[in-house]
Amino acid sequence: MKRIIQVSAMLLVALLLAGCASTARTVDEPLVNTYWKLTHLSDAPVTVVEQQREAHFVLRVDDQRVMGSTGCNRMTGSYRLEGDALSFEQLASTRRACADGMQTEQAFLDALGRVAEWRIEGQQLTLVDAGGEVLARLQAVHLT
Repeated sequence: MKRIIQVSAMLLVALLLAGCASTARTVDEPLVNTYWKLTHLSDAPVTVVEQQREAHFVLRVDDQRVMGSTGCNRMTGSYRLEGDALSFEQLASTRRACADGMQTEQAFLDALGRVAEWRIEGQQLTLVDAGGEVLARLQAVHLT
């Protein structure tokens, strides 16, 4: 009986430790239906221009559409997702002229046009081209 209690206690401790370890892991955000805020183009940090929206997108799963903002203008288009492969198609944006942020806007649209694959680690989305070069990094934002 004493042996059974010892074994049971050891199993309970092992289960508790396993439970603690699994809750410490980061949960990856889903790619689709998540608001992704642009934080980096290549390795360069992106800053939000005062009085403008932050550059972002949401991949809508129901109609395979991408909706978002380049910072200055709104954008829309379609996307194709097959496993880790991702591509953006028929991207269009409004044509409002902004005093600041136009370089970021063009670089963001260019990067989206070259995306071949995606990776998510926790709340960070990394978009890469066919050669494995990092094009952009985005952060998941939870809207309230």
